[in-house]
Amino acid sequence: MSSNEKIFGIHSVESFLKSTPENVVQLFLQKGRRDKKVNEIEGVARAAGVSIQVADKRKLDGWVKGNHQGIIAEVKFKDVKLNESELHDLVEENKNILLLVLDGVTDPHNLGACLRTADAAGVDAVIIPKDRSASLTGTARKVACGAAENVPLVPVTNLARFLSKLKEQNVWIVGTAGEATTNHFDSNYSGSLALVMGAEGSGMRRLTRENCDELIKIPMAGSVSSLNVSVATGVCLYEILRQQKANK
Repeated sequence: MSSNEKIFGIHSVESFLKSTPENVVQLFLQKGRRDKKVNEIEGVARAAGVSIQVADKRKLDGWVKGNHQGIIAEVKFKDVKLNESELHDLVEENKNILLLVLDGVTDPHNLGACLRTADAAGVDAVIIPKDRSASLTGTARKVACGAAENVPLVPVTNLARFLSKLKEQNVWIVGTAGEATTNHFDSNYSGSLALVMGAEGSGMRRLTRENCDELIKIPMAGSVSSLNVSVATGVCLYEILRQQKANK
């Protein structure tokens, strides 16, 4: 499934152009704005045969919400699509699957950052509840930098029921919680695994927590009591990745 949308910002547009230039429909540059980075991106676009148009700042401002930095691209997104049933089938086929579950992450910046980290860490799919969650908006896509085209984002109707089904499929469910007694770095992350991250502040919902096989915490050595959810996701995923690579 594909759709045309606008992405914006120098880093996001540059990443998309370099990774999948064939999916860039048009490039819009702000009239009167020229610097080395914009010129480089324009050169990449011209080499790829992308149509380039110049527009005034007011027009660009009206197209997107956020700092476009004088550059917007209309692109064709070809997201990896999986529904809940197909994901369970994937779990059956893959005995060493790695899933990321985001419970109540409503900030699109955090969703995009988690997707980007999930892609980098080799996560097979990211799961979110259909309600009480951020969706794949332009802002989330900008932060994700193309990860939505590599990692399936799967909304599920009932997250607690979904986790219960995963447990029946021999997936170990690990949830993060500040009051947990197990240190994240002391846990054993072998086999199929689903990492559950809760919203900042409120954390996981009660039913989500009850469906976890294990609760872990990230040790905090300084004065702050918690990390941003996307940062915490990175810390957890890379420890999981380190252990799983060491065990191969």
